[in-house]
Formats: sequence, structure tokens, C-alpha cells
Amino acid sequence: MKNNIDKTDLSSSQGDHRGSFYKSSVVFVGSSPIGGSYPIRIQSMTNTNTLDTKASFAQCIRIIEAGADYVRLTAQGIREAENLAVIKNELRKAGFDTPLIADIHFNPVAAETAARIVEKVRINPGNYADKRASFEKGEFTEKEYNEGLERIHAKLLPLINICRENKTVIRIGINHGSLSDRIMTRFGNTPEGMVFSALEFIRIFRAENFNDLVLSMKSSDTAIMIEATRMLVNMLQSEELTYPIHLGVTEAGEGEDGRIRSAAGIGALLAEGIGDTIRVSLSEDPEKEIPVAAKLAGYYPRGVCRKAPDKPLSFKAPSSKPEVLKRINGPLVVSNMTSYLNLDAEGYKNAGYNTDPVTGEIKKAEGSADLIIVKNCPDKMPENVSLVLPYRMWYEKRENERLYPLFSPETFHESKYRPEKLNILLTGSNFIIEYLKDPDPNTTLVMFTFNPEKEQYAADYFLNALEENNLSQNIILNPVFRESNLEDLQIKASSLLGRYIIDKRISGISVSNIGEVDFRDITALAFSILQCTETRITRTIYLSCPTCGRTKFNLQESVKKVKEATGHLKGLKIAVMGCIVNGPGEMAGADYGYVGAADGKVHIYKGTVPVLKNIPEKDAVEELLKVIEKDQANL
Repeated sequence: MKNNIDKTDLSSSQGDHRGSFYKSSVVFVGSSPIGGSYPIRIQSMTNTNTLDTKASFAQCIRIIEAGADYVRLTAQGIREAENLAVIKNELRKAGFDTPLIADIHFNPVAAETAARIVEKVRINPGNYADKRASFEKGEFTEKEYNEGLERIHAKLLPLINICRENKTVIRIGINHGSLSDRIMTRFGNTPEGMVFSALEFIRIFRAENFNDLVLSMKSSDTAIMIEATRMLVNMLQSEELTYPIHLGVTEAGEGEDGRIRSAAGIGALLAEGIGDTIRVSLSEDPEKEIPVAAKLAGYYPRGVCRKAPDKPLSFKAPSSKPEVLKRINGPLVVSNMTSYLNLDAEGYKNAGYNTDPVTGEIKKAEGSADLIIVKNCPDKMPENVSLVLPYRMWYEKRENERLYPLFSPETFHESKYRPEKLNILLTGSNFIIEYLKDPDPNTTLVMFTFNPEKEQYAADYFLNALEENNLSQNIILNPVFRESNLEDLQIKASSLLGRYIIDKRISGISVSNIGEVDFRDITALAFSILQCTETRITRTIYLSCPTCGRTKFNLQESVKKVKEATGHLKGLKIAVMGCIVNGPGEMAGADYGYVGAADGKVHIYKGTVPVLKNIPEKDAVEELLKVIEKDQANL
């Protein structure tokens, strides 16, 4: 088996894997099987100091009792790795047999120590046998490249032998932004680089006939995480390998954004039959991750992807668009307000508009729906509002340029009068393809409505039908949910819609819900899905790690302070990271970083470069803001 890798190795692994579903082999983590037809396993990670046995033991129990199948703990040094035995012994004495996972960075000896104790060890190929990447492009000769692989092989051999002897599983965990210099020089900080980083290690393990492996491709960027994982699966299939896959979006954040970003990335892959274990990384108490992960796993349980069409999705949103789409930098948000007999001030608020507290004037905001579908036309329309009316009602008011007609495809097909600017066609799962051949994508949006409880893959079948008939249309997906809990709606809508948005298959979304969730929250959710998939930015983007035993400050409190100070800076991406072990690499793509350096000390980053070091935590947010404001002033 060759060790040296070139870019041609992935030539047969590009594109959508759909059509030949990936079924992983089974690996036993302790007595708990993962992969195959077993349920999707859920895990979280402690954020206590691993040397603090009492705190780590208590948090492990909280995570387990929340429903976790596995618990991960950091082991940054040999002492921490050794103390895993004490923590494990306390858990077993208390009657808990949940497998433990050691999380390792930079320290092979810690990995070897932990592998004798826990059921699984996670290592990062970007730093297991390599120094911290410098992110500076250099050159490696073939001789230097191969010598690097031989050095890695030698470093891994003791771990392989220990894991074989102790039946310990290894997760090869690739993180976008923490690739080795050797990989960076050939592929850059790319999904291809992530996959080749995994390939290097996989081939070493296979050369030693060790196959108790789990693989992961993680990033804070949902698109990169999805692309890298798909590419990895395609590569595995091409080489007839079937290792279980771990899914997660790193630095997902907290609150609504953390849930939506995680659901969009993880849900996109679960919908395609990829994923054997998941972790939702939230900047919250770790036990709070478990219910979110359980809901995700429950929405795409084993086998649900078999209801998807066999043909891979290839439909893409057309480049030709109506003028209303050209004015918007990203997908459209459509709000269905037909439940209002007459659209009033409250209705506009629910569609994301603001009301002037003095004049009562309705004003458009960043989170205002681009189009509002109404049952009746109000007597007076605010400026910058575009309404969609049933065709016959629109026809009577057609002199108003901010009113647009809503057709059925049949009515549109038969109608002799169509406006030149914009027509909206409403269709569903019982569509007749012949009636969708007339619309011009320069003047038409097709809104596809479906019930995801009964037809989870209805949009796939619809988009495939358009592709098979060589039809190019701007599609607005409108799933109609029946949820009374906002978090449930957030998770389901994000995991359902995320892959269509990220893959640029649709031109907009309209989230509908028959339930008790506040309408204003539904509008906000549509914009949050676009924000968290970075397809339409309407506010500041925040990345924050979920914290672990390496965290050097109160991360949850720091996230709140950074958000309060920088929330007005639309479009910037700001990362709040707990430590310098992962922080500088895993916040790849962020404009600025707030990174724990030592107890009570913070480094301020601009991109991947630290511009201020060891700032006292009490002053760090203010110093971060000064750095940003100085840059903004120089623009």
C-alpha cells in the first residue's frame, strides 16, 4: 500500500455520494457497538479539569444521565491521562459503565497512557506527530514528504500496539484549520487537505492491520464540514473501506445559533445516510448538548435515508433570477401571513419589520421578510414592503408595483396576463411537471410546499424531476411543520433545509408552522438558518468552542461579553476560543479571535496572527474592540 499521496487519488471520489448509500462497519467501543445498523450514538465532552476527579466524575454523571452513549475527557498531559483511571474507577463503582474517550492533542505519550485505560482515544493527525502548523506555505521535496510519513508511522506504532492489546478504538479526528504543514503545502487549508490528512493515517493503520477506527471531518464552517465528509465517504467507498463516521460542527456557538449551525451541518449528512455518532458542540454546560443531539438523531434515525431517491441530487439554482433576487445578497426569505384576515402592525412585526415607537411607521430591517404572502391587500402599504396576493385579487390591484401574483401552475399555464417583473407559483408533492415548463426563471419563483413529517424527501424528488426534464427554476422551499416547541422547530427546519441551501440548490426558504411557536420566532429562524450556513449574512457571525478541560477562563461569560460589545458589527466573524491548543487552528476563517492563553490571560488574534498577547481577562473585550475599531477606521 503506497504511503505517498497525490491529488489524483481523489479523482474518482468527487461529487455527491448519494445513490450508493454508505453503510459503515461495526466497531465496539467497550461493549457499546457503533456503526452498521446500530442506533446513532450520542456523546459530549467534559469541561472540567481532568485532574479534578470530583468535578469530572460529577459532570460525567450529568452527561450520562442526560442520555449520552459516550463521554469524552481531555488528556493534555500524562498526569491527566493517568487520572482517567481514577475517574473511570469512580464511575464504575457508582454503577455507570458508559465508555470513556480520551481527547489528545500534541502528546503521543498521553495518548499511549490513556489507551490503556479508556475505551477510545481521539487523536488529531494535524498535531499528533507534527509540530503546530505555522500556516506558512513552504515546499516539501518527495524525500522530505516521505520521511515525514515514516516519522508519523514510527510515532503511531506504540499507540497501535497498545490499542490492539487493550481493544481500544481510535478516532482519527481531522479539524479544518489544524492541518499539518506537510498537508498545507500540498492542498492548503481545504476539504481535500482534510481528507488526505485522514488518508495518511488510515494507510498507516491498515499497514499495521489495525482497523478499529472511527473517522471525522470537523469544521466551524458547515459547508466545509459537509464537503469534507462527503469527500471522505466517497474515498472510502472507492477503496471499499467502511469505517464508522463521527459528525460534528466545531465552535458551533451557544443558544439558537449553536443549535441551528449544528443541525444544518450534521442534519445534512444524516439525511444522506452518513453518520454513526454525533456531538453537538455548544458553548453551554455539556449535558445540554445531549437533548439537542438526541433530537437530531431522532429526526434522521437509522434507515430513514432509504426513503430518499436513489438518484443523486444534481439540480442547482439557475444563474438567471428575477429582479427581486438580484437585489438580495443571498437566498430569499418568504413569510406566509395568510392566517391574518387583514395584515396589521402586529403582522408586520411578525414578518420581521420594526415599528417606530413615536410615529408607528413600519420600517424594513435586516431581518424583514423579502416577500409576504397575504390573503387580502391592505388599504395602505408601508414603503419597502412587497406583498404577494392570490392571482385574481392581484389582478384588481395590479397598478401597484409592490404587489405580485400567486398562481397555481395550472392557472399560470392558462393565464394570458402575467406581470413582467415577478410571478410566484405555488405547488406541492402532487405537482404536474408539464405545468412547470412555461415559467421563465428571470420572472418566476416556484414555491414548493410539503409536509416533512410525511414527506421528508419530497424536495429531493421534486428537484430531481425538474433536473430530469431539463427545467431551470428558482425554487423556494416551504416545509410546513407542526411544532409547539421552538427548539424542536429550529432543529428540524435547520437540518431539513440546510443541505439545499448550502449546496445552492434553492433560491429561498419559507418556514411555516402549525403550532404554538411565535410567528416572529419563525421569521427569525429563517434568517438564522441563512446566517448560520453563511449564505446570507444579516448580523455578526460568532464562533465559540464548547469548552473542555483546557479552557483558561469562563467561556460562557466571555461569549456574552464579546457579543454585547461587538453585536453591531454586521458581517464580521469573531471567534471566542477556550485555549491555544485548538483555538488558532479551529477558528480558521474568523476575522478576529479571543483566545484563552493562560489562567486569566487572553490572546487577541487578527485572522491567525496574535496581535495582542496575555491581556488580562478583565481588559480583553475592550482591547478586542479597540483592534476591530482601528481596522474599521482604516477601511
